Amino acid sequence: MKANKPKLSSCGNPVIPKGEGNAPVQAYIEAMPGWKSAVGRRIDELAEATVPGVRKTVKWNTPFYGKDDGWFMAMYCYTKYVQLTFMRGTSLTPVPPVTSKVEGTRYFNIHEDDGLDESQLSDWIRQASDLPGKVL
Repeated sequence: MKANKPKLSSCGNPVIPKGEGNAPVQAYIEAMPGWKSAVGRRIDELAEATVPGVRKTVKWNTPFYGKDDGWFMAMYCYTKYVQLTFMRGTSLTPVPPVTSKVEGTRYFNIHEDDGLDESQLSDWIRQASDLPGKVL
């Protein structure tokens, strides 16, 4: 039986129904095209290892990671990269490199040949989870 290909938005992001918990996030990761799925899986694993009991949800075709006080990180696919959003990124050290129009928010973009600095990502995830979360 042929599996249905997930629908992608014009920028290459999977279109996934919203939902609370791990299952919708895993569906999103599975639907990430090509090499991005492995990156998404590893980011998800790092979030779980770094923040025991991390909360997960998918809203607006975007997986969010948080704690009881709100969300600290999100993941999004673009055609050429995976973007991590740190809601309070200007409070992280070092500050993630990509600026945002949203006050306090910073991005980190991962391209196919970049490789993952897992130590830096885990540190950002830990720092972000220690800050007050954003309520969406």
